[in-house]
Amino acid sequence: MNRNQFTRSEMVFGAEGLERLHASTVAVFGVGGVGSFAAEALARVGVGHLVLVDFDTVDITNVNRQLHAFPDTVGMSKVRLMEERVKRIYPEIEVTVYDTKYTAENAGEIFSASWDYVVDAIDMVSSKLDLIERCWKHDVPVISSMGTGNKMDPTRFEIVDISKTHTCPLAKVMRKELKARGVKKLNVCFSDESPVKPQALDVNPDVPRKQTPGSVAFVPSVAGMICASKVVRDLIEWQSI
Repeated sequence: MNRNQFTRSEMVFGAEGLERLHASTVAVFGVGGVGSFAAEALARVGVGHLVLVDFDTVDITNVNRQLHAFPDTVGMSKVRLMEERVKRIYPEIEVTVYDTKYTAENAGEIFSASWDYVVDAIDMVSSKLDLIERCWKHDVPVISSMGTGNKMDPTRFEIVDISKTHTCPLAKVMRKELKARGVKKLNVCFSDESPVKPQALDVNPDVPRKQTPGSVAFVPSVAGMICASKVVRDLIEWQSI
């Protein structure tokens, strides 16, 4: 056997599948709790070109659930850290980094209709909507992560069309807004678990702020892996037995 780092993967989906992944470009928007796990899984399975888009830097509160987050990386760029991480995993991978917030205003500088797949792990609704609408118009496949905050049971995630979602507050907003934009179908990674009410923590009581969602290590990570699985299965046209 010709052993290499992709040998075990090739045993599952074959040489042709591996070559398809090597030749593919996948864009990951948002490399936080969901996106960092999706990006790493795609690199480990052999996707040849990753596009990473995120404006954020590591915060100490990210350490509990994001792959690039450590006490000594606080304040560093998430996309730069993720680029370094995936290149350590797969030195030949091509990585394009956009260290910026994706918006409708700068989408023309970032979005490409030539991408083979998009993972939407963005938190901001307006940016999610613009990205998904562009993918719809340009026929670029996309898997979109719905809400993972304030949840405890990762076994409740599944991939469904946005029209089949319920319970999730983010999915409710997305259903309404996408319908208004004429987007008729969208694969989403969705959990039917009812969010818990987060306990308020007065980190800085002098600064009023919207309640930040709580999050644990084993929920967004699973959503990221599910998104990566969907991308890979579609790229290699996997047929379940």
